[in-house]
Amino acid sequence: MINLFEYQNKVSLPEEHFENLEMFLDDIWNKREKSSYYNEDENREEVQHFLQFLHKTNQLKSNKYVGVIHFENQTINLLPKIFYDSSKEVLEDDVKVINSHVLWWLSYCRKLKFPNYQTGLNNEQADFFEILIYLFGKYTKELLNSSIYQKYIEIENELSFVKGRIDFNKYITNNLSRGRNHKVSCAYDSFEMDNNFNQCIKQVTKLLLTASKDNQNKRNLNDILFLLDEVSDVSIGADECKRILFNPMFSSFETVRDYCVLFLENSVSFNYKNSLKLFAFLLPMEYVFEDFIFGFIDREIDGVKPFGQVKDKFLDTEQKFNLRPDLLLETLSNKFIADTKYKMVYAAENDSKKGISQNDLYQMTAYAIRFGISDIK
Repeated sequence: MINLFEYQNKVSLPEEHFENLEMFLDDIWNKREKSSYYNEDENREEVQHFLQFLHKTNQLKSNKYVGVIHFENQTINLLPKIFYDSSKEVLEDDVKVINSHVLWWLSYCRKLKFPNYQTGLNNEQADFFEILIYLFGKYTKELLNSSIYQKYIEIENELSFVKGRIDFNKYITNNLSRGRNHKVSCAYDSFEMDNNFNQCIKQVTKLLLTASKDNQNKRNLNDILFLLDEVSDVSIGADECKRILFNPMFSSFETVRDYCVLFLENSVSFNYKNSLKLFAFLLPMEYVFEDFIFGFIDREIDGVKPFGQVKDKFLDTEQKFNLRPDLLLETLSNKFIADTKYKMVYAAENDSKKGISQNDLYQMTAYAIRFGISDIK
């Protein structure tokens, strides 16, 4: 097991695997779904940003992504930089604790609706990805055992009686002109379980089944596939999955939908060079952390209303340079601007600047002037 912290430590990799891993990550980057966790430049970029490959020394160094990579029977954990301690060796139990923190952050993210993640951590595993599979599998199986999502879908079929509306064009072309006037081409709504949401669940479940090595996870995933046996095998993209909406009666299915989007946007599984099953699940941590801060304030701090990425202010009068502070906080008596800085601050006791960079100060000053706010955090 290899443990890499964002922008911190370096680890050697055998030369025979070095180039193959780089090719694998390039493929993942190019085949990934366009994610709301990536900015526009990153979504257009063609060269992978997951790891730095130091070719002179055959060493790896992590960038800003957190998650797990399975490669050549090797697990590479990409961990948050704020937990890095150069004087301490990272043990398997340490990785479990770090994974628990990351899951706690994800549970507050606006882009996701997690169930109570702590119920799945009684049997903690070192692999962050296996924990996510456990949460998805356990929650989805329990939900489908109580109720399988069904919705009305338009069906086109030939019937011996009229149902719904008659498709006269098809009836004349395919039936009447061929002496099959006893068959009527009809289009009607039917309450079906073979819909795009269940198809998405089935697709993600099969994806995870090929990647998981945990027996409990495999049992949960196989149980889901058994419950969705009558659902068609259809490829559903993350964008289509995001657009699936539920009425209040089925609001519990939103959690499953968000899990599906999470896996589809941030993971890739396929046979590489027709020989090895490889997998990667990666998230850009600085955006997850920003999302977590917003969600935590929104849910846990009474009397404070957060607004994220407010876009109606500009630095210049011609409105060419848009200002987007991370957070605008409103209380009954005041407004604050806050900027989430996902970084370690090494401030010596005699440092008058307290570890604050000059660029950060300029940025916050511009926000304060344009928003007319005197309190910045």
